Amino acid sequence: QESTGTTTTNTGHLMDQADRPPASGDPTENNRKEIYSYNTPWTNYALSWCWRSDRPFRIAVGSYVEEYANKVEIIQLNDATDRLEKVASFDHHYPATKIMWMPSVSPLKDDLLATTGDYVRLWSVKDNKVSLKHCLNNNRKNDFCAPLTSFDWNSEDPKLLGVSSIDTTCSIWDIEAGKTVAQLYAHDKEVYDIAFGEGKDNFASVGADGSVRLFDLRKLDVSTILYESPKGSPLLKISWNKQDPNYIATVAADGNDITVFDIRAPSEPVVTLANHSQPVNAIQWAPHSSCHLCSGSDDLHALIWDLSSGGQVEDPILAYCADGEVNNLAWSSLQTDWIVIGFNQTVQMLRV
Repeated sequence: QESTGTTTTNTGHLMDQADRPPASGDPTENNRKEIYSYNTPWTNYALSWCWRSDRPFRIAVGSYVEEYANKVEIIQLNDATDRLEKVASFDHHYPATKIMWMPSVSPLKDDLLATTGDYVRLWSVKDNKVSLKHCLNNNRKNDFCAPLTSFDWNSEDPKLLGVSSIDTTCSIWDIEAGKTVAQLYAHDKEVYDIAFGEGKDNFASVGADGSVRLFDLRKLDVSTILYESPKGSPLLKISWNKQDPNYIATVAADGNDITVFDIRAPSEPVVTLANHSQPVNAIQWAPHSSCHLCSGSDDLHALIWDLSSGGQVEDPILAYCADGEVNNLAWSSLQTDWIVIGFNQTVQMLRV
């Protein structure tokens, strides 16, 4: 049985139905349902939309099982049945802390998927069969590996991956060469998340020391502390606005609020989004808009915020109530009027 949840809105969808263009020129787009659900055999966590123009509505989803043996499934919207269906599955060591498809729309590029957990792994997908392409490890002399908390794939230069770790480091990998081009002690404590900004050289990270730090690959001997949480609370997530790279959003561990600041004047937040009643687990800026942000929380809600007013924002423009705590979300770069959320053993694709 499909879980449907409920949707409420203050100002309607981001785009009215009549104004919404068909995704990728697909004439069936306006005939699609508002919600598609898929049930996983385990609690899910990591989620990622595929970028490729020849693979619309394809999502990778990772299991969250507190043991060594975990799984990743690839699901796809089947136009013939109008359902999300599994097209591939593969084993993964430990739960994937993050999954990302290669940020390229070209169908001529290799169909690659990356995951983090104990190591960075690159997977090749061909004819719905998945094979391990590379396992990236820069500590081969030691059997111990510090868990990797997150990563980001550089959309300007897709051979670069930035990875964060509990060992206080950030590493930048050249996946074509199979080696790190930089590894630095980025924080005083564990690093929980990392994000590339505009261009290929700038990235930022957050961690248990409560700071947001900015780095430039061209001069890694210096870094800038952009923001520090008021009470030194650990910062768990970071999202860098790709449409207006002056803005970064972050969330504290066990925090109900989302802090948005301007990197040109980061000492005071531009806005604090405070509508969630339970801790926020995931945030992402819209890939096509400079002023929309999505968040998911333990309060069962996925919210979309409009920051175009430039001042304090009291309420989201769209609220979706799921049937469980929203553990993760992703906003499609290819079909920008769709997001995907994960809760319990359900993945839901939502038209926004």
